[in-house]
Amino acid sequence: MAIALRKSDEIEKLRAANKIVGGALDLLRANTKVGISLKELDAMAEDYIRSHGARPSFKGLYGFPNAVCTSLNKVIIHGIPTDYRLQEGDVIGYDIGTELDGWFGDAAITVPVGTITPEDEALIACAKETLLYAISEIKEGMRFKELSLLMEESILSRGFVPLYNFCGHGIGKRPHEEPEIPNYLNGQNPKSGPKIKNGMVFCLEPMICQKNSKPIILENKWDVVSADGLRGSHYEHTVAVINGKAEILSLA
Repeated sequence: MAIALRKSDEIEKLRAANKIVGGALDLLRANTKVGISLKELDAMAEDYIRSHGARPSFKGLYGFPNAVCTSLNKVIIHGIPTDYRLQEGDVIGYDIGTELDGWFGDAAITVPVGTITPEDEALIACAKETLLYAISEIKEGMRFKELSLLMEESILSRGFVPLYNFCGHGIGKRPHEEPEIPNYLNGQNPKSGPKIKNGMVFCLEPMICQKNSKPIILENKWDVVSADGLRGSHYEHTVAVINGKAEILSLA
């Protein structure tokens, strides 16, 4: 497994691509209101990305038709934007990728529409807080499997379960690079596998189910839901390991 080690100037190029992602997500969060359609939100983010000199890297990636993954309610990841208009109490996830001068950015958030239930608030908090906790714990020399175990333990401690078969990943000159970083321990030994080193850049993205970790892909070949049919949540940041700890790149 060849995990790239980035020089400081390369990390700055990745930061520039990711800053645009962060700005686009902030724009979508601010415009998440009752009555707006998923396609309108998608177009808004695409306009923002292009106006900042980047391109929406998800558009056409593996055949995905849009700039933004809009994952509504029970859809946990990879939701395709539709004409659906947001309603009070919905939960909506946005996942955005960019490419700027050959370098890629990637991040995701899940946000409430108006007032949501305490259960949905806890669901969103699980993804966000697990992500920030994992990032705070990253140290040079720890293994990626230890990081996966930390995320799994955080998710389970909150009464939820991680989505199986999808994972975080390296990022750089391609949108998905080595390593794969599940939100759960794959195998028995967290002290095995590659170690985290200075210069590595990767995406962590807790994907949260309520009761069943098994993913089901819907008829459109993209929307991923849990076998329990319940709502999910998703948060993601791109981070770089600098001076022995992780720094978030995907902030506006």
